[in-house]
Amino acid sequence: MKFLKYLLFIILIAIIGMAIYIAVQPNEFEVKRTRTIKAPAKVIYNQVIDFKNWEAWSPWLEKDPTTKLTYAEKTKGVDGAYSWEDKDGVGNMKTIGAREFSDIEQELQFADYTPSKITWKFTPTEDGQTQVTWKMNSDNIPFMFKGFAAFMGGFDKMIGPDFERGLEKLDSLSTAKLKEYSIKVNGLTQHGGGYYIYTTASCRIDDIKNKIPEMMPKVGAFAANNNISQAGMPFTLYHDWNEEQGTVILSCCIPTTEKIIIPEGDILTGQLEPFKAVKTTLKGDYNNLSEAWEKTMTYVEQYNLEFADKHTMVESYVTDPGKEPNPAEWMTELFIAVK
Repeated sequence: MKFLKYLLFIILIAIIGMAIYIAVQPNEFEVKRTRTIKAPAKVIYNQVIDFKNWEAWSPWLEKDPTTKLTYAEKTKGVDGAYSWEDKDGVGNMKTIGAREFSDIEQELQFADYTPSKITWKFTPTEDGQTQVTWKMNSDNIPFMFKGFAAFMGGFDKMIGPDFERGLEKLDSLSTAKLKEYSIKVNGLTQHGGGYYIYTTASCRIDDIKNKIPEMMPKVGAFAANNNISQAGMPFTLYHDWNEEQGTVILSCCIPTTEKIIIPEGDILTGQLEPFKAVKTTLKGDYNNLSEAWEKTMTYVEQYNLEFADKHTMVESYVTDPGKEPNPAEWMTELFIAVK
């Protein structure tokens, strides 16, 4: 009987000691992880700002795919929210602040406990990547959470690995988004033609991707320096495409509202007469242009169309990459003249 009393006394002392140990633990914590992702800030931000996108990269849903999710009427942007229920209980998250493509503030709450603060920071780097920082912190930790963290080795050890996995999945998802594309052969149309200024060069077919970015800014700079009004987006005009020799002659052009008289230099004035054409639309990176052209040619053959005598081929860049950093959103229209 004495032994039992001593045992109960020791257990009581241990419980009191543990309670004191937990009580003196800090009332605040911070867990932060950073990862550099090879994608524009806009692409990554869009995956985080809408809670419906979290299903694709959440580390906790990966651990427990049976988690029940409930979405609020609004899930994207400030006041967007969702809640969940899993084996550990219920929780909810809400976006309370955001600066587009820059940072996001959210509140994370388990059951009726005091919410923790979640912050995201998206910092573009000089080489076109984005440094993503995901942080969770609180300055009022419930006693039960302090006790659980004390036994688990601290909040950083508990939450940090999940943040690392989440950022890893966000990395894979964001870089995959950049590669999405679609090609649609729109069929027969009428190209309106018009005046344009241009510069011409010849190069190897496999060097087109380097040649156009070198030539087009020169034409654009000439237009800007001479206050020339543009009549549309820049385009490339292909004059000769020799698969046998692997060479191409092309002009980088900017459409103008009128005929421009240029007395000298390597920037010239041209005019496209209106022509009947097969049109194809590419949504996605310019790396997919060769496939788009192949599908256009296949369409011409499939419907027994004949190329026009001048064999005009136009590649019009509808989207300005300087304003839209995500290649998956770039629109390019192709026109090939037919009789």
